[in-house]
Amino acid sequence: MTADPALAQPDTLPRVSAASAADVEPLASRSRERALVRQVVVGRLLVLDEAGTLASVHARIAAESAGVSVRTVSRWLAAARQSGRLEAVPRRGAFTVTEELWARLSEVGGNVAALHRQLAGQAGSDPGQAFVGPVPSLATLQRAVRRERQAGRVLQTTRPGSGRVDPAVYDRALAELALPGTVDEASQAPPAPPPAPGPTTEPAAPAVPDGSSGAVPLGVRLYVPGAHVAATRQLGEVTEAIAHTIAARGIACVYGDTGQGKTVAVHQALGLLPRRLPVRQAQVAVKPALPQLRAALLTAFGLPATALTNRTDAADRALIDAFRTPGVVLIDDVQRIAAPELDYLRLLADAPTTQTSLVLCGAGAERMLARAPALASRVLTWQHVPRLEASQVPAVLRLFHPLWHTANDADLLHADETCARGNFRTWAKITSHAYAALDQRPGTSADGALLERACSRLGPNL
Repeated sequence: MTADPALAQPDTLPRVSAASAADVEPLASRSRERALVRQVVVGRLLVLDEAGTLASVHARIAAESAGVSVRTVSRWLAAARQSGRLEAVPRRGAFTVTEELWARLSEVGGNVAALHRQLAGQAGSDPGQAFVGPVPSLATLQRAVRRERQAGRVLQTTRPGSGRVDPAVYDRALAELALPGTVDEASQAPPAPPPAPGPTTEPAAPAVPDGSSGAVPLGVRLYVPGAHVAATRQLGEVTEAIAHTIAARGIACVYGDTGQGKTVAVHQALGLLPRRLPVRQAQVAVKPALPQLRAALLTAFGLPATALTNRTDAADRALIDAFRTPGVVLIDDVQRIAAPELDYLRLLADAPTTQTSLVLCGAGAERMLARAPALASRVLTWQHVPRLEASQVPAVLRLFHPLWHTANDADLLHADETCARGNFRTWAKITSHAYAALDQRPGTSADGALLERACSRLGPNL
C-alpha cells in the first residue's frame, strides 16, 4: 500500500526537520512548535482512520516528518481517539511547573533539590510567601522538570553555586597566595617583592590538561615562570556569555584579533562549569576536509576515528548519538575550517536530539562564519574580545607577574602605547624578556630602560 499523497504535501503536513525548527523559532519556543506539529499529524491520521485507509506506512511517514518515533505517533493517535482532542491532554492531577517556579529554578541554577527545600521551608516558616497548594514531593518535582526540559523548555539564567565566599574576598586571597589562577584586576592585594632570579631558577613545567586545580588551561603559553592568568573585565564578559549559551544549549562564537586572550578566556569560562558537564576539544587541522573534521570530532568524543572515518553513515550516526549528551564541544581556531565543512557542524547542531553546546573560537572566526550563513544564523552568542584598555594595563600586569610590582605606571603605559598596544600576548613576551634580563643582572629594577630593552627583542614590526 502506498502512502496517501496528501499526507506528505508541505501545505498539509509541514516537514519539521531540525533546520526548519531552528530557523522558525528560538530554542525556548520549540515545545510550542512540537505541539503544533502534533496537532497536524494527529489530525491527518484521524482523517485517514475515519476513511478506513490508515496503514502503518502512514504512521512511519508521519513520524519521520515530525521528527519522532513511530511509537510516539501511535501513542499520540491512541490518546486522540480516547479524548477526542488533537493536542496533548495533561494527566488528571499531574503537577505542572508554573512560570514562577521555573523562574525560581533558574535562580538556584537548575538545582531541583534546592528548589524543593525552598518550597518546603517557606511552607513552614513564611505562610505569606508559601507555595500555593500542597508542596510536591522531590520525585514529583523532578519528573515535572524533566518533562519540561524534554519538551524544549530551557533555563535562561545561571548563577554561581551556593556557599561560595564573597568574590572580592576570594580574589584578594588568590592574589595574596600568588597561585596560578583567576584574580580580579580591581583587587588591591599588597604587592609582594619580585622573586630574586638566579641561575638555578627552573622553568615552569608545561601545563597538563588533567583538570586539576590551578593548572594552566590547555593551549595557553605564558612564556615565563611565576606568571598567573589574570582575570580582566574582558575575561568576565566571555565567562558570562559562555555560561548563558551552555545553559540554553546553543552555539557561541568568541572572536577577536590574535593575542587578545580569547583562548585563555574560553578555557577559564569552561573551567567554571559543573564537573558533571563534560568539555571536549576538537583539534582541527588547517583547511580540513570533511573526513578530517569528522575524525577530529570522533576523537574528541573518544570514539574510534580510524574505524569510522571512511564509513560516512556510521560515523554520522555515532556523532549524532554522542551529541545527545549534555556537554560542550570546543573548536579553537575555527577560522581554519572552510564553509562546506562548517555546514557539517550545523547539521550536527540541528539534529533534534542534540543537547551538546558548541563553542567556536578564533581570530577571524566571525569572518569565516559569515561565509557559512546557515551556521552563522544559528549562533546564539557573538562575543568579541577586545584589546586591553590603557587604564587596565598597570593593574593587570601586576597581577600577571610579580616583577611588575615595582614598575612605574608611566613606564608601563609608554611601553603599551609604543609597543604592546593592549595585546596581552605581546605583554607576555615582554615579561619573558624582562625576566631574562633580571636573571642576568640581579640588581636591575623594572624601569623604563628594562622595558625598552625587552621591547627591542620583539622584532621590527612592533
